[in-house]
Amino acid sequence: MGDWFEEWFDADYARLYAHRDAAEARDAVATALREAPELARGPVLDLGCGSGRHLEGLRCTNPMAFGMDLSPTLLRMAPAPLHPWLLRGDMRRLPVKAGSLRGICLWFTPFGYFSDEANAGLLAELGIRLQSGGMMILDYLNAEETLRTLVPEDETERDGLRIRSRRRLEGNRLVKRMEILRLDTGETREALESVRLYRPGELAALAESAGLRLRCALGTYAGEPYIASSPRWIAFFQRN
Repeated sequence: MGDWFEEWFDADYARLYAHRDAAEARDAVATALREAPELARGPVLDLGCGSGRHLEGLRCTNPMAFGMDLSPTLLRMAPAPLHPWLLRGDMRRLPVKAGSLRGICLWFTPFGYFSDEANAGLLAELGIRLQSGGMMILDYLNAEETLRTLVPEDETERDGLRIRSRRRLEGNRLVKRMEILRLDTGETREALESVRLYRPGELAALAESAGLRLRCALGTYAGEPYIASSPRWIAFFQRN
């Protein structure tokens, strides 16, 4: 289970999550810039940037924004003008100096993939990379609402794929197992997602240990305040 993220973020992933589109990303970036205008200037890293849908919007305002992702497939799918501003690498080994970043953005739950120790270590490293006063956005699922509305099993079709998904809480991890059928060829595969399910208070405590103070939290990409039933927990942390 530890290396699921090395296998899954490919073309099938992009097809399954195609509804997470550029329009949603534009809303998220616009909200982020309203709440954290610090992100409009200086080096800002979109970590786990995928095909760059958030980075594209961010760079319209901040020409020093750049992205990093582990998946070569998703990086190749980014618009050509973004390619000079993309790095491939593991987020646990960031190729940037301490105190060199004005901001770090983690959109659409690119956190919680590792062990508790490694997750805490990642937050500590992110804190080290930020300048004093720098901002980190952590876009994470709302744990309690996710559990309340969890659909244990479903089947859907998207862009030539039929996906049967099973979801369950295994210990403190939310696990999604998928059986994927390509309708044109009949080829099948299995895929997995496994994310540590943190409550907002747990994440805030981890961030505080990394020198990051919670400035505010939103519940949607449109900028609505976080409440218990919000679909997301979008936290804005500031480096001490």
